[in-house]
Amino acid sequence: MMRNLLIILTCALLSLSAQSLSGRRAPSFSLPASSLTQHDILDYRGRWLLLDFMRTDCPHCVALSKVLEDVQKQFGQKVAVLGIVTSPPETTVTVGKYQVANKVTSAIVFDLSQVAMAYFKATPTTAGYDTPHLFVIDPNGKIVRDWGDTDQTREIMEGAGLARELQALMAAPLK
Repeated sequence: MMRNLLIILTCALLSLSAQSLSGRRAPSFSLPASSLTQHDILDYRGRWLLLDFMRTDCPHCVALSKVLEDVQKQFGQKVAVLGIVTSPPETTVTVGKYQVANKVTSAIVFDLSQVAMAYFKATPTTAGYDTPHLFVIDPNGKIVRDWGDTDQTREIMEGAGLARELQALMAAPLK
C-alpha cells in the first residue's frame, strides 16, 4: 500500500515538473521570415531573446507587440525580439499587414508547428497552446521565464511589468 502511494506521488511530481516551460535550454530552430531571411536561435546568443508566440488576429497579441516594441527601444542591443506564427493559417500577407498596422519592427517568423510543439512540450494529450505566449531566453540560451496571457500576467503582457522583470533578470547573475 505504501509502495503504491509512493509510486503515485512520484508520477504526479514528474507530471507536474514536466509542465514547467521555464528552466531548460531553449529548443533550437531556424525559421524563415516574410523576406525569406532565416532566423536561427543561435544568432541571438549573447543577448536576451524575447520569443513571442502570436497570431495576427489576436487583440492581446497586438497589446504585447506594443509592449515588446517599447522594451526593445528601452534596452537596445541587449534585447532581441522575435515573433513566431504558425503557418498555415498565417501567411506573408497577414503578417505584413499586422506589422504595418501595429508598427512592428521586429521579425516575425513562420513555423509549421514543430518549434511551437517543442517549446510547449506538446504531447498527444496537450497538443495545443494559447497565444500570446512569451518566453524570455537568457544570453546563454536558457528559458528563464515564460508567461501566457491571463488576468494574473496582464501587467507583464500589456503594461510596464515586462520591463521591470527584464531589469531584475539582467541584474541577477546568469546561471
